[in-house]
Amino acid sequence: MKQTSYVVFAGAGLILLTVVAACGVVGPPIPPEDVGVNPTISRQKAQLQKTGTTQPTDNAAAPAVLIEPVAPKGQDEELPPLRPVGTR
Repeated sequence: MKQTSYVVFAGAGLILLTVVAACGVVGPPIPPEDVGVNPTISRQKAQLQKTGTTQPTDNAAAPAVLIEPVAPKGQDEELPPLRPVGTR
């Protein structure tokens, strides 16, 4: 009788630990205005201003090279129909 009660107690404890561990993230909720790209960028800019460093711009470092558009090849090719007609 005692062995059965230990098994039931162990099973109940295991179930309780599983349920407690699976009930979400531990910690305070995060407001939606602090999540996303814009708040991250503003925090990074504030941190850069606080340290006094400047962020290098990618556009100033690259020379101005004009890229001409290239016409895709093989666009005038006639393709077979998706479903052949009259064949089995």
